[in-house]
Amino acid sequence: MKILVVDDDFVSREKLVVILSTNGYDVVSASNGKEAYEIWITQNPRIIITDWNMPVMDGLGLISKIRADQREDYSYIIIVTGRNNIQDMIKGIEKGADDYLTKPFNKDELQVRIKAGERVLNILSKDIVIFALAKLAESRDEDTGNHLERVRFYAKSIAEKLIASSNRPEELDRVLIENIFLTSPLHDIGKVAIPDYILLKPGRLNNQEFTIMKTHAQIGYETLKEAIKRAPNANYLTVAAHIARYHHEQYDGNGYPKGLQEDQIPLAARIFAIADVYDALVSKRPYKEPFAHERAISIIKDGKGTHFDPMVVDAFFDCHEDIKDIRARYLDT
Repeated sequence: MKILVVDDDFVSREKLVVILSTNGYDVVSASNGKEAYEIWITQNPRIIITDWNMPVMDGLGLISKIRADQREDYSYIIIVTGRNNIQDMIKGIEKGADDYLTKPFNKDELQVRIKAGERVLNILSKDIVIFALAKLAESRDEDTGNHLERVRFYAKSIAEKLIASSNRPEELDRVLIENIFLTSPLHDIGKVAIPDYILLKPGRLNNQEFTIMKTHAQIGYETLKEAIKRAPNANYLTVAAHIARYHHEQYDGNGYPKGLQEDQIPLAARIFAIADVYDALVSKRPYKEPFAHERAISIIKDGKGTHFDPMVVDAFFDCHEDIKDIRARYLDT
C-alpha cells in the first residue's frame, strides 16, 4: 500500500514518513497540495495523509481537486491538523476527507486510522474482483500452478523497461503498469468454458479443437465485461478485459480473435503477449519439454515485427536476465 504524506513542516512530514516506513508502507511525501496532486496523478497512492494549512495549495484544496478528478481507484484521505473544533471537522469531511486526526497525534491511533482505510480500500477492490471470479463458479476452476505469478512479473518487468525507454508509449504510465500486474492473472479465465477433452488433451489439438480453444479469448472478455457493467469507471477491469481478449493477437494481424495489427492491439495485451509466450516456451507441456532460456528468447527475437511489437521486444531483451531470474524463483514443483 502506497501512502502519500503532505505537510509543509519538514519535521512533521519526516516524522510521519519514518513512522509509516517503519511499519512497512511505501511512502512518498510532498510539501504542499500542488506538489501532492502531481504525485497523486503519476504514482497513484491509495492513502493520503495531509495537513490542512499549507502554502500554494492547502489540504482542502488538494482534497477537492482529487475528488473532482478521482479515477477508478478510490483514494482514502486523512486530514492531520491542529484544528480541533467540530465545525472544522465537518468542513473537512464535507470536502471529501474520509477521516480526521488532530495534532499532536498518537502513532498507535494513526496506525488504527490507516488500518481502517485499508479495510475500506480492500472492500472496494475485492467486491468487483469477487464478482468477476464468481462468474467462474458457474463453470469450473483450473489449477495453473505458478504460471500466473510468473507471467505477471514478466509483464511488469517488460513494462518497467518500456516506461524508462526513449520511445516510451504515451499511454504507458505507472497506473497502467500496476493494472497489468494486478489483472494479468485473469488472462485465460475464458478457458473455464472449454470442454475437458480439449483443455486437458495430452497432445496437440487438431484444427476443429483449436477453433474451439480460441473462443476462450472472447469468453474471457465477455465475463469481464459483465464486471465492467457494475463498475464502469474501474479502468483496471478494462485492462483485464483487453488482456483476456487480445493477448493472442499478433503484430502483423495474423492472430485471433479479431485479427488486429500494430497499434490496434491495446498496449497491455502487446506487453502481456510476450510474457505469456515466453512462459509457454520455457514450460513443460504434454507434447514438449521446456525450452532453454536462450532458445526461448531467440524465438521471440525471430517474432519481432511479425508476432510481437518491435518496441516491446526491445524492452523484453533489456530485462531478459531479470525474467530468467523470475522464472527460477517461481518454478513449478
